[in-house]
Amino acid sequence: MKDLPDDGFHVFDTTLRDGAQREGINLTVADKLTIARHLDDFGVGFIEGGWPGANPRDTEFFARARAEIDFKHAQLVAFGATRKAGVRAEDDAQVKALLESGAPVITLVAKSHDRHVELALRTTLEENLAMVRETVAYLRSQGRRVFLDCEHFFDGYRANAGYAKQVVSAAHEAGAEVVILCDTNGGMLPGQIDAVVRTVLADTGARLGIHAQDDTGCAVANTLAAVDAGATHVQCTANGYGERVGNANLFPVVAALELKYGRRVLPEGALEEMTRISHAIAEVVNLTPSTHQPYVGVSAFAHKAGLHASAIKVDPDLYQHIDPERVGNTMRMLVSDMAGRASIELKGKELGIDLGDDRALVGRIVERVKERELAGYTYEAADASFELLLRQEVEGRPRRFFRVESWRAIVEDRPDGTHANEATVKLWAKGERIVATAEGNGPVNALDRALRVGLERIYPQLATMELVDYKVRILEGKHGTESTTRVLVSTADGQGEWSTVGVGENVIAASWQALDDAYAYGLLRAGVDPQE
Repeated sequence: MKDLPDDGFHVFDTTLRDGAQREGINLTVADKLTIARHLDDFGVGFIEGGWPGANPRDTEFFARARAEIDFKHAQLVAFGATRKAGVRAEDDAQVKALLESGAPVITLVAKSHDRHVELALRTTLEENLAMVRETVAYLRSQGRRVFLDCEHFFDGYRANAGYAKQVVSAAHEAGAEVVILCDTNGGMLPGQIDAVVRTVLADTGARLGIHAQDDTGCAVANTLAAVDAGATHVQCTANGYGERVGNANLFPVVAALELKYGRRVLPEGALEEMTRISHAIAEVVNLTPSTHQPYVGVSAFAHKAGLHASAIKVDPDLYQHIDPERVGNTMRMLVSDMAGRASIELKGKELGIDLGDDRALVGRIVERVKERELAGYTYEAADASFELLLRQEVEGRPRRFFRVESWRAIVEDRPDGTHANEATVKLWAKGERIVATAEGNGPVNALDRALRVGLERIYPQLATMELVDYKVRILEGKHGTESTTRVLVSTADGQGEWSTVGVGENVIAASWQALDDAYAYGLLRAGVDPQE
C-alpha cells in the first residue's frame, strides 16, 4: 500500500456487491476484476467484492483477485452474515467461507430492527445480540478487520431505539472497527439522518459509518449529513448503481468530501481521474453513462443560455461551482437558438476557430443558427455539423470534399415477405464523376454503403470510419407521414467520435444530410484538403 489517506476516514465501495443488484447489471468474474482495478486506481480505501460461499462467481472472484490484482490503494472486503442462530461461529459454514476468501477485511450484516429479528431470523433479540458478539469476536481472533452493517437500522431505530443501539454496542464491544448504520429502505431524509447519527454516536461511543439507498433521491445528501454528524466511513457505489433506484453515488460523495469539505480521502491526483473512472465502469456494466450526472456527466459543465455564456466569457467561475478539470471533466458551450454572441465566440474558441472581433460575422452566425434551429436542426448535440457551419461562414464557402449529383434508395417488398434495400449515389470528387450502388439492411444503411463504395478509392481515410449511433425524432408541427424528421448520427474513427444532424421531410432525406456532414467532418479531422 502507498500514498493512502489517513485511516481516520474510510471511502468504502460496494459496487461489486450492492451495486451489482441493479436491474440490468449482470457481472461476470472478469467484469468484477476489471471494475476492482478501476476502483483501486481511483484510490478508494475498501472494495467489497461480494459474498464468498453464497455463489460460485463470488467465490471465484476472491480467489482470482488475490492472485491477479496487486492492490495499490484498496483493501479487499468479503461480505457475509453473522453466524446462524444456535450454531457456533467457528462451525458456521458461511463464516468459514468468509475466512477462506482470504480477504483481510470482512463486513458482517446483522439485523438491528427487532421485528426483522423475530420475523425474518425467527430467533430472540438476545440470541441476535449473541450472534453479533460471537461472530465479530471470532473473526477478530482470526486476524481479520471487521466492520458490521446494521441492516434496516433507521427503521429499527424508529421502532425500538433501545434495541437498535444495543446491536451497535454489541458489535463495538466485540471488536468491530466500524458499525455502519444502513438506510436499507432508503426512506430517510438528511435532517433525520443527522439527528439519529449524533444520538447513536453519543450513546454508544462506536465508530460509525453510513450506507444510504436512494429511494427518496437523498442518498448523497444523507451520506454527507451523516458525515456532518460524525460518521467517518461512507459506503457508496460507482455511478450510484444499486437495487431499486440505487445507492449513494461514490463520485459526488467523494468530490464533495475533497472539494467542499476539504477532507483528503483519495491519493494525491486521483480526483482528476474521476470522470474517466466513472465512464470506464459504465462501459464494463454496459450502461450508457448518465449525461447529467454531477461532476462527471458530459453535461455537468455544459452551458447553453446566452446570459450564462456572456458571464462565462468574463469569468468561467461565475456559472461553475468548480473548475471541471479538477474532476477530469471539461467545460462545453452548447449552441442553440438561445445562443448569443458570447456563446458563439466561446464555442469558436473551443473548436479552435478564431472569430476575431468581427461583430458582423458573429451576428450572422447567431442568426444562421437560430434560423436553422427553427427549421428543426439542433446543434447542441451535433458539434461536428456546427463546426462545418461555422467554417463555412468564416471561410465564405462550404468545406466540400465531394459534390452530390443525386441519390436514391429503393425498398423492394418481395412475395416471400422479405425486403431488399438498394441505394445508388451519383457524385463528383476530385474532378471525377462516380456512380456507386450498394445493398444494405435498410435504406439508410444502403445509402451509407453506396457512399463508401463510391468514395473510399479516392478517400481511403473513410475506411476507418463507422457509424456508432443513429437516432430519429419526429418533430412537432405536422402529423403522421407529413411530419418533419430529424436524424442524429454519431461516427467514430478509432481516435474519437463526432455527431452530425440532418433534417428533412422524411427519414431517408434527413439521414442523407447527417451522413454527408459525418463524412465531410471525418475527412476534415483526417487532414484531407477539401475539393470543389
